[in-house]
Amino acid sequence: MKKRSTLLAALLALFSFSGLKAQEAIPLSLQQSIDYALQNRASLKAAQNEEKIAKARTGEIRAMGLPQLNAGVEVGNNFIQQKTLLDPSDFGGVPQVLDPFVITPEQLASGQPITLAPTYSTPEPRPGEGGLQAITFVQPYTGNAAITGSQLLFDGSYLIGLKAAKTYTELSRKNTTQTEIDIAEQVSKAYYGVLVNRERIELLNQNLVRLDTLLKQTRIMFQNGVAEQLDVDRLRVSYNNLKVEQQKADRLMQLSESLLKFQMGLPQNQPVVLTDKLTEVEVDATQSSAQNFNYSNRIEYSILETQRDLAALDVRNINSGYLPRLYLNARYGYSGVGESFSDVMNVRAGADNNTDRNWFDFGYVGAQLQVPLFDGLRRHYQAQQAKLRLKNTKYGFETLRQSIDLQLDQASTELTNALDVLKSQQENLELAESIARVAKIKYQEGVGSNLEVITAETDLRQAQTNYYAAIYDALIAKVNLEKANGTLISK
Repeated sequence: MKKRSTLLAALLALFSFSGLKAQEAIPLSLQQSIDYALQNRASLKAAQNEEKIAKARTGEIRAMGLPQLNAGVEVGNNFIQQKTLLDPSDFGGVPQVLDPFVITPEQLASGQPITLAPTYSTPEPRPGEGGLQAITFVQPYTGNAAITGSQLLFDGSYLIGLKAAKTYTELSRKNTTQTEIDIAEQVSKAYYGVLVNRERIELLNQNLVRLDTLLKQTRIMFQNGVAEQLDVDRLRVSYNNLKVEQQKADRLMQLSESLLKFQMGLPQNQPVVLTDKLTEVEVDATQSSAQNFNYSNRIEYSILETQRDLAALDVRNINSGYLPRLYLNARYGYSGVGESFSDVMNVRAGADNNTDRNWFDFGYVGAQLQVPLFDGLRRHYQAQQAKLRLKNTKYGFETLRQSIDLQLDQASTELTNALDVLKSQQENLELAESIARVAKIKYQEGVGSNLEVITAETDLRQAQTNYYAAIYDALIAKVNLEKANGTLISK
């Protein structure tokens, strides 16, 4: 934003949050009103936050390709220890025992060497022994402390996701621009509404003063016997009606100012003074020309282009799911055991501990390759849907171009018609003013009737109303055409 709009926003913020009951009115031009609205409208701030969210989403996706590190510590009680079945004979064959042997007295008395030939036999297993037995290798308490890390080396979906995230950020920025254009349109129309009502009130005040003067003159003429009581009564009725119309216009003026403050995001208790003049606003037929129009000037067309890019990236992302993924993984940590909680918490580790060591380190590093083989044709159908969405987006360009052409023709026609009506109403106003002036002179000279004056005044007020309505319609048509041309806001 420009420096002047920044200073204006700071000044308005100071006025808005000051504790003074009587606040000084702030001078505002149309551009200053738009600049303030672009900095303070809540809807625009929400759109800007959505843009920031999109940027943060890009960072989130980018972070998926950076190293992922995690650390964890766990200590637990195996209150039901896991067991497995094991046959002890598998670790040493069939157990055998030495058969008993006896040396006879005869062998001792013979004096000859005694040769022993031991024999072995397999004893009968006792009840509950033999075959598979349930044993456990788990200590009552175990612990684990480890650091794990992984690094994505290649993933086609990740690369496409980065591009899609950047494109989505661009889409959010364009959505913010569209919100800014909508706000500029709303503020412009509300500002012009205040300008027209202000001019109309000034004219009503002039009419009221002129009619009041005529009423006083007619009363004097009645007192002198020149006019009738009916003439005075007719003017009083006309004066009362005009007074009511003035009060209605004042309330409408307050309402139009409240609408302008709302569109700007300005506190309702902050008085404002519009510095632009209705006579300074240029509205001419040359603005209705749509020559050298470029569809890219319309933010809606630019948004659709970004949506088309996103749809194309979606197709590429689904197809990239058929590519393999490569990861680098690593782990390092310690695992411990103990008979009790205090035992496992009493860490005894180290390569030099060979006696009562209860914590042992471990490490792993390796690469993981994931190759998709068959997913039940899920990606195939996803790709079909994405391709059809891309086609629909491309079809949307033709519809949007036709819609823009229609909007241009409609806005151009409305402006041309509004200018023709304005020219006609201006001529009618000039004629009504001339007729009212002549009728008043004739009445004062005694050659005209009071009814003729009242009729001329009524026609004049109607011509004034029609004239300012035509001005407002022309201004609104001007804003609509600028929006249709994509020139309402120059970024």
